[in-house]
Amino acid sequence: MDPIERAEAIAHRAHAGQTDKSVLNYIDHPRRVAERAALIAPADLRTECIAAAWLHDVVEDTDVTHEDLREQGFPQLVLEAVDRLTKKPDLARADYFAAIRAHAVARVVKTADLIDNTDPERTALLEETTRIRLAAKYAESWALLLGDV
Repeated sequence: MDPIERAEAIAHRAHAGQTDKSVLNYIDHPRRVAERAALIAPADLRTECIAAAWLHDVVEDTDVTHEDLREQGFPQLVLEAVDRLTKKPDLARADYFAAIRAHAVARVVKTADLIDNTDPERTALLEETTRIRLAAKYAESWALLLGDV
């Protein structure tokens, strides 16, 4: 099984039964992020970007660990990207985004993630207060990702 197929299978198992803020199947989010990453990834990093996109939330939001992913034999670039994309409580947002900016695969995946998180079709499903709160958060996230802050 290639890294993309392995990553997709792990994401499906790990996110089984989870829902997003709109109470839709959570797995649709990593699927869309993977699809978007495929469109914007450099050709030489396409496989790594798609695999990391499928896995970008599994360590943060499920019981899957970085060690589990390492044992599955994912390429080092995928492991590094997932590590940088996993939020850590002791890491400031600016430092989190600086680490992502400095890693080509993580940068592509985070870009695809933010595109999905700010998609008007998705945000229209949210309550107004949540939509306003997230709009401010994602505006800051874009600025941090682009290095504009």
